[in-house]
Order: sequence, then structure tokens, then C-alpha cells
Amino acid sequence: MSRIGKKTIEIPAKTEVTLLGNVITVKGPLGELSRIVRTDAVDVLIEGNQINLNPKNDSLETKALWGTFGSHIKNMIQGVNQEYVVKLIIEGVGYKADLQGNTLVMNLGFSHQVKLEVPAGISCKVEKGEITLSSINKETVTQFAAVIRSKKKPEPYKGKGIRYSDEVIRRKEGKKSV
Repeated sequence: MSRIGKKTIEIPAKTEVTLLGNVITVKGPLGELSRIVRTDAVDVLIEGNQINLNPKNDSLETKALWGTFGSHIKNMIQGVNQEYVVKLIIEGVGYKADLQGNTLVMNLGFSHQVKLEVPAGISCKVEKGEITLSSINKETVTQFAAVIRSKKKPEPYKGKGIRYSDEVIRRKEGKKSV
């Protein structure tokens, strides 16, 4: 049994949820999000200001999809009411980031600059040593943050690299001299 799938999802005021065929659409004060739902596996029941999900059979795949779609719908509702924000911190001598138009340009200790296009729907702000990403779609903003972090993961000796603002790096002790 899915603990997430069993819970009813509350629809806040100023938010509208519609299901047409197998596409669920959520409209709110910040925008609109749509997603395809596998209606062959999960029933989506919208009643008033509540959403209930029910599996159509007892297969393992259906049980997994039950909780997954519950999480997706909950994230969509939360996103159109309040933006998701991810902060990344750049640490290291000479490591820096700059926003040039729609391109994030980073100096990360390589012989070349690392350039990444900021996807549509994500707003990016670069301040001294910090990159702030925000969007109504949790999936896109966290995926782009992971791509940025993967360009220079933090190392355990000096902590140099790109890390999430709430991430704790376990530091190692270096070599000891005699």
C-alpha cells in the first residue's frame, strides 16, 4: 500500500485542477502546469477541493505509480502557489559564475569556461558565490540544479566545488607531515 497515494490531496483557494482524458492540468496564481497521468493504472477523482487516487489493480507497477502520481500532483499544486527555490554555493579560489543573457558561464578551475543554457521557465540569479534558481516546476528546477552541481562536485579536503546551500560536506584530514 502506498502511504502517499492513500492521502487525499487538498486543493487550496485560487487553484483549479482539471482532468481531461489522461492529462491533468493545474492552474494557480503563478502559472499553469500539465502532466500526463496513466489512467489505465490509477483513477484520479476530483471532488470539490480534494483529489483522491485509487489503483485499478494490485500489480507492483500500479502500486508504484499510485504514489508517484500522488507526489507529482501534490508538487504541481504546491508549485503554482509558491515557487520552488534551489540555492547553489560556489566555493574555491577563482571559482565564479556569471549570467550572460540566458547562458550561465562558470569558471571552475578548468582550462575552459563551462557554459550552460538556462531552460525555459527557470529564473536564474547569480550573486557573489551563489546561484539561485526558481521555477514553478519542481522537476525542471531540481534537474537543472543537479546538472550545474555535476560540473564540479565538492571535494572532501578543501570543500572546493559547487554544493547545495543546505548540503553538508564531510571533510577529510589531509596528509600529516612528520
